[in-house]
Amino acid sequence: MESPPSAIPRLPNITDLTPQHIAFLDQHFPTKQHLSRESTNLLLTSSLTQKCSQLDSELHHRLTKRTVSSISRSFKAKSSLHQLSLALQNLSLRTSPHGAGSKRFRWVLREEIPRLADKMERIDSLRFYLETAVQLEALVGDLEDAALFVMACHTGNMFSLKLSNSPISEDTARKHGKLLQAIRTMNDIEEVLVGVVKFHPQWHCLLKSVDNRVDKILAALRPQVFADHRALLVSLGWPPKLLPMKNGSEHIIGLPNPLVLMQEDKRKNYSQSFMALCALQHLQNKREERKPNNLKKREKQNIQLWAIDELVAPIASRMEYHFAKWTEQPEYMFALAYKVTGDFITGIDDVLQPLIDKARLISCSAKEAWVSAMVQMLSGFLEKKVFSLLSERYKVKHLKHDVLSSWLHLVDLIIAFDKKMQSLVNLDTCFLAESESLEGITRGLSVLSIFCNRHDWLKIWAKIEFKNAWKKLNAELKEEKAWLITKKCKSGIDIDQEYLLSTIDVEDHKSPPIAELFLKIIWEMIERCQTAPSILSRAQFIRSTAGRFLWYFFKILLLRFKTTELCPDNSDDVAIVRVCGLINAARYISFKLQQWSDAVDFLEMKIAENDSSKHIQDDMRDNDCFFDEEIRSLSEMETNWLMEIIAFVLRQFEMLCWEYVKSKDNKGDQDDANLREAVDLVVSVDFVEALDALKRWLRIVKINLNLKDFLDLWRSIAEGLDHYISCSIVRSGIRFSKMGVNQFEADMQALVFIFQPYCARPQAFFPCISEILKLLKLKKEEVKLMQVFLSNDENGSKCMQLYGYSHLSVNQICQLLRYRNLVT
Repeated sequence: MESPPSAIPRLPNITDLTPQHIAFLDQHFPTKQHLSRESTNLLLTSSLTQKCSQLDSELHHRLTKRTVSSISRSFKAKSSLHQLSLALQNLSLRTSPHGAGSKRFRWVLREEIPRLADKMERIDSLRFYLETAVQLEALVGDLEDAALFVMACHTGNMFSLKLSNSPISEDTARKHGKLLQAIRTMNDIEEVLVGVVKFHPQWHCLLKSVDNRVDKILAALRPQVFADHRALLVSLGWPPKLLPMKNGSEHIIGLPNPLVLMQEDKRKNYSQSFMALCALQHLQNKREERKPNNLKKREKQNIQLWAIDELVAPIASRMEYHFAKWTEQPEYMFALAYKVTGDFITGIDDVLQPLIDKARLISCSAKEAWVSAMVQMLSGFLEKKVFSLLSERYKVKHLKHDVLSSWLHLVDLIIAFDKKMQSLVNLDTCFLAESESLEGITRGLSVLSIFCNRHDWLKIWAKIEFKNAWKKLNAELKEEKAWLITKKCKSGIDIDQEYLLSTIDVEDHKSPPIAELFLKIIWEMIERCQTAPSILSRAQFIRSTAGRFLWYFFKILLLRFKTTELCPDNSDDVAIVRVCGLINAARYISFKLQQWSDAVDFLEMKIAENDSSKHIQDDMRDNDCFFDEEIRSLSEMETNWLMEIIAFVLRQFEMLCWEYVKSKDNKGDQDDANLREAVDLVVSVDFVEALDALKRWLRIVKINLNLKDFLDLWRSIAEGLDHYISCSIVRSGIRFSKMGVNQFEADMQALVFIFQPYCARPQAFFPCISEILKLLKLKKEEVKLMQVFLSNDENGSKCMQLYGYSHLSVNQICQLLRYRNLVT
């Protein structure tokens, strides 16, 4: 049997044809009868064949003409080289006694050869330019043919090689093959253009011309590819119907995933379309990376895949319908977004990740792209419908209180949501979930990105957080117990906040509970912005909240110190205890700030701040840590308050031993014969009260001050006492008898003994007193010999080195020896 005649293809609308096409049809098909005449078809075929051969011959003629032009230039160069060779050969024959040949040779070397080299270089550059231009012309022509075929298949153009006669699957396969061919051609064009940019940047006109033609093709091809992909998703049943929760319940029925339920033929079509989108996006990224104007835009983009965005876009429109009803109950928005993301993430990863790997998209994850797209979808809705409204209400005075609670509640939901979404991404790497190595990836999956682009909202958020933190701290400031130092300094601190205290022994710092509560509040504010994707925005938020909160607390510490009367007239030990608590708080806060500043996060924020500043900073400033100014202020307060305690102790000691210093001269005139040995002597009565008070103050400070500062304090006190007593002895002009020397030695031993619990050899911290005792115990012959040495030595340095005196001056030694020599 004969096969049934093929159906006549459907003709396009008259409006879809160009004037050239209409003229062509009017010329060859004036009536309907001409469509069925075989003679007409033969004439049309022969006409088209003839026209194609003419175009071929014309193209061949143009290429031949350009080639002949290039060859003719090569012949000219060859002729110039031949003439140069003849000139060089005749140099030896054309020499004259006047040296004409030698000058001509130098002229050839100096002018002709460089000019010839320039000509050769220009010819070679022109040849390579023509080759590159011809190569690009051929590639762009192939690209236009492939793109025209793809678009013709979509519009049903009659010049689409009678696609209607072929099976639908065959047409789809041919269309997909042409699309891949177009993408491969664009990749080839891009490789050539990258070489041109790298080695021949002066060919900018060629670059611009090719880029314009490729951009026009992409502008027409890309919407076609997206439209085909969306139509394919609709045929797969995407997106599925959402069955959201009812009010008052967070239960959502599980959603079926059409990607997992695809049949084999649909799976194949979807895979081809998905990979085509990935390849097209990869090509687009390469083109943007090559163009310097788009580098900054490229850096700001998150890791996204067009194919994933096409999955999210239709499902987002359905979710936003429900979001609009929950603007006053945002917890339902986050619950629905998390549920939908979690229900599809396994299927997305199982179905799409192999396709991404097959497309060779390095460092691209289907799971991350899916979660990121869902997060950005929710972020966009919150930005348009929720935060914009809250920011407007914040400006109204009588609505500000309600805005504060709503804003904080929304941020709490965002932080919890970000952690849950990041946990979805880290399901396969749960052992690294707490590692800082993943923070760079997970921070891009944050709804807090809303504040990175809206600095006015970031300021509002920072103000609200600061007010909330101040409210928490202010309630504890009024409690005096919060400032008292106890063995367990953990009141006001939750059990799960051991991170703050994990690296140190709290009892060594002896910080009051208020300092730990303050640090807990500070750290909570810092943690609330940790998932924000912008490093600079995080730094700005921390400066506006934690940084500002630190300076307010510093003012509280200074005010509390000013209200503490630490003066000689006040002998109350409570004042010393209060100052010790302030010193401990300052040191502990400084220690924690330094510890936080050493973390990678704060180092990154400091670098970002330095890079964003317009003024040039010196090397010292660049090496500062994040909280450097705050740490230096705390260190200054700590040092000043420590010096206040030292000065208080020394002044009180001076007042109590004033009578002891004045009456010392009388004791030196007593009869030595009736005196006991120094070892049997007791401490002077006038000196006992001062020693007792000194011992009490040191014990109080030891109990209440941290170990490091107490070490500095008692050493400074010992140094001050040594200086005070030695200067008092020298200035008073005391004439020591043997009894006086022994009594003075006993008193000084008692003074040194007070510092015995803090050091194995406390006498080492009283060098001036030790040297005075050594001088007072010299025999008369030794005193006279030493005076002779000092009189012969101009500055006395050799004598002092000889006898081992390095802390007393020459004048002090001479005065002590003179008084020692007067004693009978």
